[in-house]
Amino acid sequence: MNPQKRHAIFSCLRELNPAPTTELEYSTPFELLVAVLLSAQATDRSVNIATRRLFARANTPQAILELGLENLTREIQTIGLYRSKARHLIETCQLLLERHQGEVPRSREALEALPGVGRKTANVVLNTAFGEPTIAVDTHIFRVSNRTGIAPGKTPMQVEQRLVKLVPAEFRQDAHHWLILHGRYVCKARKPECWRCPIAQWCEFKPKSPEPKRV
Repeated sequence: MNPQKRHAIFSCLRELNPAPTTELEYSTPFELLVAVLLSAQATDRSVNIATRRLFARANTPQAILELGLENLTREIQTIGLYRSKARHLIETCQLLLERHQGEVPRSREALEALPGVGRKTANVVLNTAFGEPTIAVDTHIFRVSNRTGIAPGKTPMQVEQRLVKLVPAEFRQDAHHWLILHGRYVCKARKPECWRCPIAQWCEFKPKSPEPKRV
């Protein structure tokens, strides 16, 4: 894909959604960290339902530790992999208090040192909480980047590196949110809805999916 097409795609996405953000609900960097940590193999909707209850009871590292593993596990048991996520969250809260005075660190290295926090989670926190132009590659962004031709790659890391290199600087801060929303609601995994895609004219996916016949 040439630079002109990429610029047109992101210009279009920006025009349609000038201020994109995550669909996870949060009010502090710590709440965002918790929500993203819980979101692995779970929908944002299911995470939001659980965190509304959890944050009403405990929304700081100290409060989570005081809640305890058993109560925390009960609060998030509707989310996939909830037992391991609860253990990771308890360990993360302990490290935040021991190493960072209870604050979420603003460096990738420090974030990735927290239990259950990988590169994708760190990128989301750096981008959404701290305004860094990072791009977290999840399944939606991996699919959209490869299918459209924006930044093809065989691994999430390859796609991330290509996106950071190829997305024009003016769009890089919000690229993560535009691509994930596009993948979630239009460029879907099983059947992309090309007939209503706003960037179809620049997309290099062939053949385009036809509009379903009305019965």
